[in-house]
Amino acid sequence: MQGFSFAEIPIDRFIEDMPDGYEMPRSPRDELDGIIYLPRLCDKIRKHHAGTLHPEFHTNLGLGMDLWTCQFLGVDYNDLKAQVIAGATDEDALIWARENGVTRPDYEKAWFLAYMKNRGFRDDLSKRLGERKKENPDTDRDGILSFMDYIEVDEGRSL
Repeated sequence: MQGFSFAEIPIDRFIEDMPDGYEMPRSPRDELDGIIYLPRLCDKIRKHHAGTLHPEFHTNLGLGMDLWTCQFLGVDYNDLKAQVIAGATDEDALIWARENGVTRPDYEKAWFLAYMKNRGFRDDLSKRLGERKKENPDTDRDGILSFMDYIEVDEGRSL
């Protein structure tokens, strides 16, 4: 799978001893006009540009869920990144993406929502999710069924 990199995320955990000045990105479950993950994507871009995104997140910028969201919108990650860095709000970024990419009907938004929420559940990423869960006692539990679940718990949020 081109652009996928959950395997590249360092194992070292960062929540409990996150150095001052770094911030956690917002939840991957946040949505904007039915587009899941886009608010997190914009937030990661802003925090990286400001120097406040923890280095653990740098490896995956523009890959994995970032890439899938851009592909769904029909825009290049670097073009979206330029819009956000130039000051676009999340809403402005979505308007720009719709003007320069693909506007999706509601049934495709519903498909994408389900796809993103369920990656890692009985699919080609299930094995990798199982490996990632075992890296941290907080995430090594049965209730974590997808990468969205994993990210939430791994970043200190509840399911």
